[in-house]
Amino acid sequence: MIKVGIDLSNIRSGGGLTHIKEILKVLDPAKFNVDTIIVWGGKKTLDELDNQNWLIKIEESLLNKSILFRVFWQKYILTKRVTKENCHILFVPGGSYSGNFKPFVTMSQNLLPFEPAEINRYKFSIFYFKLHFLKFVQRNTFKKANGVIFLTEFARKRVLDFVEIQNSTIVHHGINPVFFKAPKKQKKFTKYDSNSVIRLLYVSFIGEYKHQWNVIEAVRNLREKGYSIELTFIGAPSEKKAFKKFQKAIQLFDSKQEFVNYYPNVSYSEIHSFYEKADLFVFASSCETFGQILTEAMASGLPILCSQLSAMPELLGRFGKYFDPINVNSLEVSLMEFIDSFEERTTFSEGAYEEAKKFNWRKASDMTFSFITHTYKEFYLK
Repeated sequence: MIKVGIDLSNIRSGGGLTHIKEILKVLDPAKFNVDTIIVWGGKKTLDELDNQNWLIKIEESLLNKSILFRVFWQKYILTKRVTKENCHILFVPGGSYSGNFKPFVTMSQNLLPFEPAEINRYKFSIFYFKLHFLKFVQRNTFKKANGVIFLTEFARKRVLDFVEIQNSTIVHHGINPVFFKAPKKQKKFTKYDSNSVIRLLYVSFIGEYKHQWNVIEAVRNLREKGYSIELTFIGAPSEKKAFKKFQKAIQLFDSKQEFVNYYPNVSYSEIHSFYEKADLFVFASSCETFGQILTEAMASGLPILCSQLSAMPELLGRFGKYFDPINVNSLEVSLMEFIDSFEERTTFSEGAYEEAKKFNWRKASDMTFSFITHTYKEFYLK
């Protein structure tokens, strides 16, 4: 029987926490000859994980502190913990590992450090240098790892441009069932009809590569052409510079507060209700490792206007109306064509909904632990 250790020193919130929480919730360890999983993390992280009879949660006081303490713990203490517990393999989903225990499997959950064009959006800022440092750390982690899990083929190819990896696989994230709603029956929108308001939704934190300001400008342009559009944003202001650009765009293009709605503090459990009220979904990101928000929108049954960049076409396939998120005119034209095409919206919403069924957490959990145990066996067979 195999004993697996999991290092959650770098997992505290967001998508990384959702990922580990969901794959452990549905895991049947006996399928993979695993009898025990030991997880090290901070209190808040461990409290999020469901109790299981095969799961041992060990709180480390240093992991409740700042990143410097967490880095110290991972580099100088983790190996001792894993060895003492007689773990056969270590799983590091955070993507950065400075210890020396072997074998270990890690994950690539942040593509931004490997996208030079995106990094340049942050030039001369602290975050710019942080991304370069993170690329250095993760590149070294991937190079020495016995196995690396990627979320998309796009992400794998991009990272392989920077580092040689011998053993890797693709495991997509799943979708919370609460987001699945039958495709919404499409309406025929009429220009100059104030009673036929088009409700456009964008869910994402406010960030440099999310291009919310371009969406605002494109919608303003269509309103001037007679389309009655209401635009709703959901997402916290993640970056000060980006949030200032977002606020400036609202002041410039919606000074009378006629069409932009912004909700920065919507809980994850409430987001699905906004999908139910929307008519169209827009996703204007230019850099995504996976695109969890996109797959949730697919499950919601909405027609999706989507960025043509990064990993998005790999997930949405032929069931989205694509545009260049950096080009306002491209976004404007695609949105106008989408609004005017009742048939296209119907076909795409139904197709995207069916595609979304491919993404589920049980499949992700099985593929993850199948890869971990396979990597363990390959290591000890050498």
